[in-house]
Amino acid sequence: QVQLVESGGGLVQPGGSLRLSCAASGSISSIYVMGWYRQAPGRQRELVARLFSGGSPTYADSVEGRFTISRDNAKNTVYLQMESLKPEDTAVYYCNAVLTPKGATVRTLYWGQGIQVTVSS
Repeated sequence: QVQLVESGGGLVQPGGSLRLSCAASGSISSIYVMGWYRQAPGRQRELVARLFSGGSPTYADSVEGRFTISRDNAKNTVYLQMESLKPEDTAVYYCNAVLTPKGATVRTLYWGQGIQVTVSS
């Protein structure tokens, strides 16, 4: 059973920083892509950043230059370093991954449970 578990959210003042982590656990053969999405109240879930294996990261325009996505392949973990946070970054952040479980022949999309990030003074 593959699971994604996020950590690192919380309350931060405008201009502050947070680092989110998402660890994929279970029997995993390979990971194709890991990424972060967010959903603010009353809005659709949107892509924040994603990183394909062996590829370059992509970012939403709204976070370009402020957020950095990275991966530790040995730990099957993806990170989102968030700098210069703004109130409009407030949302539930979700980790996702497209991966192939051991013994499987197709890739499957998995989501984490979500973690709250609140930017407020």
